[in-house]
Amino acid sequence: MKLHDLGHKCGLLCGAIVLACTLSCSTPVTTSAPQIQLVTTAAPTAKLTGAWPQWRGPARDGVSTETGLSDNWKEAEPTLLWQTEGLGGGYSSVAILQNKIITLGKTSDGPQIQALDINGGKPLWSTPLGGNTSPNSTPTVDGKLVFALGYDGDLACVQTETGKLVWKKNFLEDFGGRVPTWGYSESPLVDGDLLIVTPGSDESLLVALNKQTGKVVWQTKRPENVASGGHGGAGYASIVISHGGGTKQYVQLVGGGLVGIRASDGKLLWSYARVANGTANIPTPIVQDDLIFCSSGYGTGSALLRLSASGDGVQVQEEYFLAGNKMQNHHGGMILLDGFIYCGHGHNRGLPICIEMMTGKATWGPERGVGGGSAAVVYADGHLYYRYENGVLALVEANPKSYRLKGKFKMASNRGKSWPHPVIAGGRLYLRDQDALLCYDIRRKTRL
Repeated sequence: MKLHDLGHKCGLLCGAIVLACTLSCSTPVTTSAPQIQLVTTAAPTAKLTGAWPQWRGPARDGVSTETGLSDNWKEAEPTLLWQTEGLGGGYSSVAILQNKIITLGKTSDGPQIQALDINGGKPLWSTPLGGNTSPNSTPTVDGKLVFALGYDGDLACVQTETGKLVWKKNFLEDFGGRVPTWGYSESPLVDGDLLIVTPGSDESLLVALNKQTGKVVWQTKRPENVASGGHGGAGYASIVISHGGGTKQYVQLVGGGLVGIRASDGKLLWSYARVANGTANIPTPIVQDDLIFCSSGYGTGSALLRLSASGDGVQVQEEYFLAGNKMQNHHGGMILLDGFIYCGHGHNRGLPICIEMMTGKATWGPERGVGGGSAAVVYADGHLYYRYENGVLALVEANPKSYRLKGKFKMASNRGKSWPHPVIAGGRLYLRDQDALLCYDIRRKTRL
């Protein structure tokens, strides 16, 4: 969490902090449900029109296909349907598939992978992930399997239905990884039969595993021209898929910059270092056709890149670079809609801004906004949902011509920095808040 500032120990990063100890596959799995308190109001049974099975949604772009949602919070704020407590600490968001909500959290029993019922948040099962510190990664649900990553590099595959452990790896022990300053924070990517992750070591910058067995399919060595900086080679972003330049590849923002890794064999195709900083590279890149938009905080800035075929490989060209005072997304993510990028601008800030992707020109903003601190952003039904660090939620029309606030509300629970990304599914807004998960009804109200 990607998540994924991590800054609360350094004023940074959305989502980090799990020191994980190892769990071998022979370790018994605890499937007893965590001790959770429920606070509920009358809630209709959820009928999902779309799942949210991984970090930032089905396409990892922060875009929901939900419709029929409220377009005016000034008339009526969203209704809290239920609140679940006892999930433990951390900055993990939630993944949703069918009738289950999957998330991570550190309870009194240590970091756990947890499943909740979608109607009311009743606990279904809980499986140890390992470690001593709260996790940040958002789990990935792929049909019958769940994949989760802990702070110290414990990567676990469990059964979606029962939480039973299928296989386990450790980034340090198995791949020579080095824990970043604020811990491993990416959310694993499932692509067909493969699970793609970022140990970040010299021998295994990225790794492809058979998702059923955990067996290594390929490993990407870190080339000398890709620095191992950023307080750990892995960085804090999550992988996305691109077909730029006519080649399927995995694009990742690691500690030394942006890289493109050929999907078929793990070969490094290209790298780009200018957008990287020496502290924490966090936002998930945006991909569209041959283009990649990337950004990082700490005063660094943003860039638009173009990929093109070059022999049997791919080359990268910088279309433009925006200095940090023009556009920097510390964390909280960026949304691409119809050629325009919406996000929160500024280091440790979430100032709403809209820029034209092809030119880098700001069409509005940065605006002051209605909340404090950084802001995580998702999109649904014509609107942007800004979740500010101080627990304020804002509804903003996705309009490239002007900033149009459609209302705001304060979360019923605010237990620290509100960094986990919002999730929208089935007419509901899910907000993880450390030990708690809140579920709001955001459907358009029927007028009599």
